[in-house]
Parts: sequence; structure tokens; C-alpha cells
Amino acid sequence: MERRVALKNMGMVFGYAVATPTLLSIAQSCKNKKVLDWAPSFFSKEQGGVIHSLVDILLPKTDTPSASELNVHMFIDQFAHEVLPEEQQAVMKLTMEKFTNKVLASSGKEHLADLDDEDLEPVFASYLKKRAPEQEEEHGEIMEAYIEAIENGETAELDDEVASYAFANNVRDSTIWAYKSSEYIGEEVLAYLPIPGEYIACGDVNELTQGRAWSL
Repeated sequence: MERRVALKNMGMVFGYAVATPTLLSIAQSCKNKKVLDWAPSFFSKEQGGVIHSLVDILLPKTDTPSASELNVHMFIDQFAHEVLPEEQQAVMKLTMEKFTNKVLASSGKEHLADLDDEDLEPVFASYLKKRAPEQEEEHGEIMEAYIEAIENGETAELDDEVASYAFANNVRDSTIWAYKSSEYIGEEVLAYLPIPGEYIACGDVNELTQGRAWSL
């Protein structure tokens, strides 16, 4: 698969390929931690608070737990800290800085610690809106060129809008990925068989799983 296609389909930063045991170990390390005791490893405390808010804006508590109740924000922090290469860590920090600068400017506030959901949500939503295919392609090419330059040790600049789009979409994709991969969602929400049984190739999904996707 071409690099550009992989970046587009998997996310610019959090699409980094990782072995399943590594992901499981990160998820397990986050499982029993309490939010009040959380000290981010990759993000600053204030940035961690922003990530905590963003994951719950995406997946608030309904008849299922919110993203933060399943420690998705901790997973994202640990993934960035333990898995991302140094160059991609730098990209992650830069795109978050450009995104949060947009939020601060929009809210009229000076510090990340002062931001609340009402400040974050409209800016977050604006960068999650569907873009025209031509714009997505252009943004992908800009991000690809920037990442390649950083990996080659070259000096490069990244457009604020492109960076903010990349950050918002990476947070969305990572949140959904981590949420669906959690033990609770896998066993209590998705269709789950700890010991797979017979293979039914053409069964009706509504009859087999009541319309639910299978847990991986």
C-alpha cells in the first residue's frame, strides 16, 4: 500500500502499526487507573485535560460508558508515549499545539486549564466536518511532505489549518479505536464469543448477533 493511502486510511500520527500484544499491554495498564490519580506520561497535565474533554465530547455517557470512563484518554497518552517514534511524537505535539491555539483564540482565554467543553466543542466540530475530496487530498499531501521532512531531519513548516484538521481527526479515530477495543465494549456491547463456535457464512446478522458487530 502506498504511504499516502496508509496515512489517509489510518491517521497521520496514531496510525502507526503496532503488534497486538503491545496494544493489549497498554490497555491493561490503563484499565484500573482512576481519573483523579492520572498523571499524563506524554501530554502535559493541561493537555491531558483537553484530551480527556475531547474524548467525552466524541463519546459521552449514554446507555454505555463515556470514553473517559473506559480510560480512553489514558490509552491515547500511553500509546503516544510508548509506541510513537520520536518524529511522530513531535508531529503530535505540534498539531495539538496548533489546534489548542485555535481554541484559545476562539474562546478569548489564555490558558489550557481554563478551557471547558463549551470552548472545545465548536472548534473540534469544525475540524471534523467532511471535507471535499480535493481538500482531503491536498491536506494529505501536505502532512505527508511535512512528516517525511521531519523524518529526514529537515526543517519544515506546517500550516495551522492542516495541523488542526490532522489533530482533530487523529483524536477522533484514536478514540473510536480505543473505545471499541476496550474489554467492556468488546464483551458487553459488541457480539462476543470467548470460544468461537460454528462458522455460518451467510447467516442474517440480525438473527445471529441482534445487529451488533462482532468483538475482535
